[in-house]
Amino acid sequence: MRSRFWLIILLLVWIGQGIIGAHNLLPVQGASCQEVWFLVENLSALVVYQSRRRMLWPPPRSHARQRRRRCGKPPFRRPRVTNEDEEQTAQPERKGGTGSNDVFTPQRWGLSPDFSRELPERLFHCWQRYNECFKTKTRNTGEYAYHYMSGLLRIETKRNYTNIGRAAGVAGENIQHFMSNSPWSAQKVMKQVQQEIKTNPDLSRGGVVILDESADKKAGDKSAGAGRQYNGRLGKVDMSQIGTFLAYANLTHSNRPVWTWIDGELYLQKHWFAPEMTELRQQVGIPPEREFETKIELGWKMIQRVKANELPFEAIACDDLYGRSTWLRDKMNGEQILYMADVPRTTQVYLEKPILGVPERRPGGQGPKPTRLQVLNDVQPYQVHQVARRADTIWHRIRVRSIERGELNDPFAARRVWTLREGEIEPVEELLVIRREARNRYNYSLSNAPFDAPIEDLAWLKCQRYFVERVNQDAKSEAGWDELVARKYRGWVHHLALVILAVWFAAQTKWEWASEYTRFAL
Repeated sequence: MRSRFWLIILLLVWIGQGIIGAHNLLPVQGASCQEVWFLVENLSALVVYQSRRRMLWPPPRSHARQRRRRCGKPPFRRPRVTNEDEEQTAQPERKGGTGSNDVFTPQRWGLSPDFSRELPERLFHCWQRYNECFKTKTRNTGEYAYHYMSGLLRIETKRNYTNIGRAAGVAGENIQHFMSNSPWSAQKVMKQVQQEIKTNPDLSRGGVVILDESADKKAGDKSAGAGRQYNGRLGKVDMSQIGTFLAYANLTHSNRPVWTWIDGELYLQKHWFAPEMTELRQQVGIPPEREFETKIELGWKMIQRVKANELPFEAIACDDLYGRSTWLRDKMNGEQILYMADVPRTTQVYLEKPILGVPERRPGGQGPKPTRLQVLNDVQPYQVHQVARRADTIWHRIRVRSIERGELNDPFAARRVWTLREGEIEPVEELLVIRREARNRYNYSLSNAPFDAPIEDLAWLKCQRYFVERVNQDAKSEAGWDELVARKYRGWVHHLALVILAVWFAAQTKWEWASEYTRFAL
């Protein structure tokens, strides 16, 4: 009698957990990255799918546990199977009703309510393609990559090792070891993402690579790369960890935009390489071969990597932190890479070609002999904000693309200018591209585009850097990039690789859904 009582109690608890899990499901199928994450939260569908994939995991439970314990792995916990009919009936009605104007109505997005059941299978196939990247010399740790990526997509907040392990049914210590200590290659994951972009014929043209940085606040200075430095997200100097990233955006098909991170490097301030930091560098696992590199040098290293991987892209875009570097612009120009580099409003340019040289000493002149290069002809430099307000600067109103609030339709101007290099006698010809935004706000860029390039093409390229903000938002708010709680360098790099893979999975899902289903206009 007592055993029957406890059996009934356990059955009620099991049913209650299923109802609570189903209550949190959102039947949103849609065009934005956030809605893809909501769909991935369909835990019932994921449970049903995993139960069908029994061959993925060790089949006989008793023998599997013994095998896994001998290998030092935790016993696998197979999730319960939920009845599909209960899935459909347990989903609550969202606020706003079920009419066609409700944002949570699948028909608004042109999708069938059953379409989200493909997501677990899509996630599994995505993981399968990358499984070889997680092999080490002793074992294949790919199943932990699956658990981690699944946790990033399903958990809404506090996506740390413990919570991801709890959601996956494995020990958090095993997840931590996989992320912080296991020597699998993060670069292999990022390289394969680039290869998949390369082999997609629809992405063979129109892609833009965007160089940017992103800072995350840290509580202390014992994590790899942590230190007091400028945090653009906070707008002040604070204890932060900064990464330099490459993003990829392609809007060739306006109804199927694609954006994702494709590479990244952790920035280490110069004090991290001081002799007194040797012990801490060893504790957090900073590679011995790492040397101090500026953010600009890290950016160029990543650009060289994507070029070596033959990623197809039309140009590089970057903000004024990188764009003000004449060294970086010259490097890209030397490799025949088209760039659109933002520069500060105080950047000096010449509207006529200056003639440089060392002036001769005047007869009877006093003082030391001149040795520095100077402008010998009578041309004056202008700051770019002064060029924007000159009467001879011609403006063209250009429609760039459709946006949520209508049309991106701003005035643009382009002028041929010359810029100087330290110690170089020959000035460099560049194009100054200016955009006038709302409330008379101006934005300035220098480019090595041909001087006869259509203003429409320059305006299009000038507006591509916006999409790095979309990628950063998706990676942080939706894929848990800024929720990493780890000290080690390897943990940061591995987290980056799996966040990139998660964002790429969502980007592919949106791309393919937009190809098959059309959202109707309200």
